[in-house]
Amino acid sequence: LTIEERNLLSVAYKNVIGARRASWRIISSIEQKEESRGNQDHVSVIKDYRSKIEKELSDICDGILKLLDSKLVPSAGSGDSKVFYLKMKGDYHRYLAEFKTGAERKEAAESTLNAYKAAQDIANAELAPTHPIRLGLALNF
Repeated sequence: LTIEERNLLSVAYKNVIGARRASWRIISSIEQKEESRGNQDHVSVIKDYRSKIEKELSDICDGILKLLDSKLVPSAGSGDSKVFYLKMKGDYHRYLAEFKTGAERKEAAESTLNAYKAAQDIANAELAPTHPIRLGLALNF
């Protein structure tokens, strides 16, 4: 992908995932309040809705992660492209870790760390300390 195409892909996915992450945080907060009030009728409806949001989040993350693993990371030629895509991979594993539980959460967290470490190794070797992609990685790591 060109730099512009890469950025458009990133922004498109960020917008799609961002809305659902915000929804998940809000619905989780409402669920906790309703549980503390003992409103079990509300809680069961809220849990169903939260599950739907989690399914959408999983599907979106899985989609971009498959694209990154199968096409984008392997075909990245330059250091900045590799770092960009590996950072993106870490970001989407991190989004999965935000709402998964148990072994799935642990796996997502480990995948996040692995992707960020791989990106950092390349960034340290190939990108200037002031390179915007390297700085963006440092903020997310």
